[in-house]
Amino acid sequence: MGVIITKTGCYVPDLAVKNEKFLQTSFLDEKGNPFLKKNQEIIEKFSSITGIKERRYADTNHNTSDLATMAAIKALESNEKEKESIDYIIFAHNFGDTDFGSKQSGLMPSLASKVKANLNIKNPNCVAYDLIFGCPGWLEGIIQAYNFIIAGAAKKCLVIGAETLSRVVDNFDRDSMIFSDGAGAVIIEKTNSKNGVIAYKSATYTDNNEVDILNFDSSYNPTDDHKYIKMKGRKVYEFALKKVPDAIKSCIDEANLDIEEIKKVFIHQANMKMDEAIVKRLFKLYNKEFPENILPMNIQSLGNSSVATIPTLFDQVLRNEIVDHKLYKNDTIIFASVGAGMNVNSVIYKI
Repeated sequence: MGVIITKTGCYVPDLAVKNEKFLQTSFLDEKGNPFLKKNQEIIEKFSSITGIKERRYADTNHNTSDLATMAAIKALESNEKEKESIDYIIFAHNFGDTDFGSKQSGLMPSLASKVKANLNIKNPNCVAYDLIFGCPGWLEGIIQAYNFIIAGAAKKCLVIGAETLSRVVDNFDRDSMIFSDGAGAVIIEKTNSKNGVIAYKSATYTDNNEVDILNFDSSYNPTDDHKYIKMKGRKVYEFALKKVPDAIKSCIDEANLDIEEIKKVFIHQANMKMDEAIVKRLFKLYNKEFPENILPMNIQSLGNSSVATIPTLFDQVLRNEIVDHKLYKNDTIIFASVGAGMNVNSVIYKI
């Protein structure tokens, strides 16, 4: 028996926000002071590090659960019969439904229940719940779905990752340029094939004050008493570079694979230089050179949509929407992510 992703879908908002949009932004440092550098220089440095040239923001009348619903509909391909056979809807996000212009996140009822209602699924045995696990949330949902299926508790699951991070960024913080909105969804189910999930690894690190590297904290503007997503960029980079390659290696070794058997690495689209450094260090652990064309990316045009980045990228590659990146039957690939918690996970998967 195997557990395999049978269908994928994503929703990419239409509104593209280019870096130039931030030229007139009043960026402040952590103490609330303006930077001496001009915004043009700040933006150019930001782009050279992250690779981001533009990002997508949701329509003002769409919320996180709406984006998720649209991604799920694409994954289900409007199959009315199939949706009633879903045993679990696992919805990974971090900030709930946050109405445009509001600073209040809505976490009740669960976004998974909202998606189930939006899809008009009648089956009461389709259990819907939310998963908050930082940026690795969607991948952790895949791991949970895999274990439900292996245990015989489910045959088919809908796993979603969606965010509207544009609603929870501090506009006075340079890091606001990183974050974006989007949604990705997959159907994962039992199969007679031996392909699918081969190995996985998850870990949570809190013993060295990692828990606050990414958090929800006050604006850099002292006159604003709301809280927003905050990130200690250098610490995130150092943590990811240290922990993620080891997590991936443990999966590869558990699966008894040669690193050269890996055809693609689908890593959370957090920061282009960081992602490249992680994969280079992974190959260095095996004394191998970083191969060309192994790392598909869409962060350049979509930004960092947290839990939505991997399923969106995976769907786009499968649909031949990422230039020079294709997947073929029996290709072995890696999914990997790192984020708030601090959480790390990795999955070895055979197409």
